[in-house]
Amino acid sequence: MGKIIIPKKLKQGSHIRVVAPARSMGIVSQDVREVATKSLTNLGFIVSFADHVDEVDQFNSSSVKSRAEDIHQAFSDKQVDGIFTAIGGYNSNQLLDVLDYTCIANNPKIFCGFSDITAVANAITAKTGLVTYSGPHFSTFGMEKGLEYTVDYCIKALVQSAPFTLSPSDHWSDDQWYLDQENRKFVPNEGYWVLQKGYGYGRLVGGHLRSLVSLQGTAYWPELQDSLLFIEEDAEINPQLFDRLLQSLTQQFNFDGVRGILIGRFQKKTEMTRQILQEIVTSKPALDGIPIVANVDFGHTTPIVTLPIGGVAEVDCADYESAKIRLIEC
Repeated sequence: MGKIIIPKKLKQGSHIRVVAPARSMGIVSQDVREVATKSLTNLGFIVSFADHVDEVDQFNSSSVKSRAEDIHQAFSDKQVDGIFTAIGGYNSNQLLDVLDYTCIANNPKIFCGFSDITAVANAITAKTGLVTYSGPHFSTFGMEKGLEYTVDYCIKALVQSAPFTLSPSDHWSDDQWYLDQENRKFVPNEGYWVLQKGYGYGRLVGGHLRSLVSLQGTAYWPELQDSLLFIEEDAEINPQLFDRLLQSLTQQFNFDGVRGILIGRFQKKTEMTRQILQEIVTSKPALDGIPIVANVDFGHTTPIVTLPIGGVAEVDCADYESAKIRLIEC
């Protein structure tokens, strides 16, 4: 992966700029915006918005030019300490050929988001060595209930410097919280699913699986030597599609460098079960001998942890009953 750049941590008074590399913030309700802004302000941050963040086209996004300008401005602005994405989407990989990676490398700072943002985040890390973060969007902070775990691990990754261990959340939700903030549906979390035992240590690479796979064959594909891969999917896929995506990933030229895999919690609509996922994993000889832990708190359910792309982590599965996931360098 070459030289790694860890951005300066956020602190009280840090300035967060909101950008929209995928879908526009114009589709986010005013109520959610207000709650999100208040939540971040209460954490001690200053929040500002990119010039084109509300621009909306027929794809609920905005022009490549506008999105790239906002990202370049956020990185080059000396008053900005961290960058959060507004929301996910489908088309952030349109930006990869026009981003100024020299500007980004010369102005290292926190860049955080998930889902479709996976493409931009991994490309930035691959091209510059800057650690980026798979974590909450700005809009995520618009959640009025069930946000504590997400905030806790966001602070651990983006504010604090000490290594930390991930603990499974007590409860999780797969509801459309932004439509009804009062009547939330939380269910108990059964904890991690250890699909294969073992120990793995390496730099984290990954995020949303389809977005990551979209980088295959491009100049933005990440280095996988001595890596820990983390992958998740959303409600648009089913077990068969996940199997195909994972198979494609194992056929990458540098996949033999993967030392372990973390799989995020699946949304209910996917109908993925532990048994089905176990069968998918077992069917792939390329996965033999590496630890694999699923049902981890990241992806398209809530709450979620924040993971550093390019940061160092370890996963230790001595048996099928428990797993230790530790973030060493964020």
